[in-house]
Amino acid sequence: MKTCHPPNNLTGRECKQIRFTVATLSWISSSRREILCSPQLYQTTEGVFLHSHGIPVYSGGVFHETPLCLFFGGFLVRSWQAYLSLLFVACDLLTAALLASVAAAYSKQLLLIQKKEVGKYALDASPLLLTSSSLWSGVAYVAAAYLFCPYTVASCVAQTTTVFANLVLAATFTSMVKGYPALFGGLVALCTYQSFYPICLIVPGILHFTKGNNPAIFVTKLLMSFTVSLGLLMVMSAEIAGGWDFLEATYGFILAAPDLTPNIGLFWYFFTEMFEHFRLFFLATFQINAFVYVLPLSIRLRNDPVLLAAALLAFTAVFRSYPSLGDVGLYMALLPMWKHLYPFMRQTFIVGCMFVATSVLGPIMYNLWIFNGSANANFYFAVTLAFNTAQIFLVTDLLFAHVKREYHLFHGSKMEVNGIPARLTLQ
Repeated sequence: MKTCHPPNNLTGRECKQIRFTVATLSWISSSRREILCSPQLYQTTEGVFLHSHGIPVYSGGVFHETPLCLFFGGFLVRSWQAYLSLLFVACDLLTAALLASVAAAYSKQLLLIQKKEVGKYALDASPLLLTSSSLWSGVAYVAAAYLFCPYTVASCVAQTTTVFANLVLAATFTSMVKGYPALFGGLVALCTYQSFYPICLIVPGILHFTKGNNPAIFVTKLLMSFTVSLGLLMVMSAEIAGGWDFLEATYGFILAAPDLTPNIGLFWYFFTEMFEHFRLFFLATFQINAFVYVLPLSIRLRNDPVLLAAALLAFTAVFRSYPSLGDVGLYMALLPMWKHLYPFMRQTFIVGCMFVATSVLGPIMYNLWIFNGSANANFYFAVTLAFNTAQIFLVTDLLFAHVKREYHLFHGSKMEVNGIPARLTLQ
C-alpha cells in the first residue's frame, strides 16, 4: 500500500499567528451570552475568590462548575494569570493535533476494512472506493476545520471552559481509535464528570473494542476504568468541596435547567413559557432527547463506532440544557473525515445557508431585543431554532449519505427491476 502524506497547504506558523491574534481579543465575546453559554474563566475566578474567603461556593446558586475545575481554576488564576491567552491557544492547537491523529488512524481503519470487503462489492462500485490520497487530505482538513471554525475561535477568544472540554474529548477519540480501552474509559469518566452528557460515548467505545481480538478483556478494562475513575473523581470532589453539596449545584443544575438566561439552546424559551405544573414532564422529555438516539444509532452504525460517536456528540450539542458554540465546532471539525460521503449528501447548500444566516442574525436579534428593546424573545428564539434545525439536518444528511453509499457499494448504483432499468417517479 502506498504511503501518502497530508498536504502542507497551511503551515503551523500561520495557524499559530492567527490563533494568537484572536486570543488577544477576548473582550469582544466574553460577555455575549447569545454567542457562548459555557462558563468563562472570570466565572471560575469568582468561585475561586469565594472559596479562598471561606464562603460556601455551592450554596448560593452562583457557581456551577465541578470542584476539580474550581481547584485547577484557582491554580491558573494565581500562577498563570499573565499567560492565560497562551494557554487557551496551546489547548486549541493540541486539540487540533489530536483530531488530526484521529483522522489519520480512522483513515487507515477505513482502508483496511475496504481491503477485506472489496470482494463483496458490486461490479460498478469502483468509483466509490477510497484512496489513501483522498483520505490523507482529510487529515489536514480536520485540523484546519477546528483551528479556523468561527465557533471554536469564539470559544478561544472568550476563554471558556469548552476549550478544555474539547481537548479532553479529542483525547478520548484518540484513545478509542488507537485502541487504549483503559485510557478511553478514564477520559470518558472525566468528560462525564465535567458535563454529564458524554456518558453516551461509552456505547461507541464498547462497539469499537468488541471488534478486536480479545473483546471481553478490552470491554472489562473499559468499564472498570470508567467506574473507578468516576468514583475517584467524585471522592476527590467531595474532599475539595467539603461535602456532597456540589452534586446538586453541578449535575442538578444541568438536569433541572433552572437558569433560563437566553442562549443558543432550546431549553430557555420553552421553560420560560411553561406552566410550573408541566415543567417536570417536559424537562424529562427534553433531557431524554439527548440520549434516546443512542440505541437505534448503535444498532445501525455498529460497524462504524467513530461515526456513531461523532453523531452522538452532535445530538448532545443540540439537546443539552446549556450548549455552547464550542460544542458545535468540535463535531463539525470531524466532518472532513467523511468527505467521501459528500457526493451523497443532498442538503449541504441549504444547511450551509442556514448556518451562515443564523450565525449573523443571532447577535443582531439579541442586540435588538436586550439592548435596543425594538424586538422580543421570539425574534432571537427563531434564530436559535433555525440554528439547531440546521444541525439536525446536517447530521441526518450525513448519516443518510453513509447508508446510501454503503448500499451502492454492495448492490451497485444501477436501479433495475427484473433486469430492466427502472426509475422512481412520484404519482
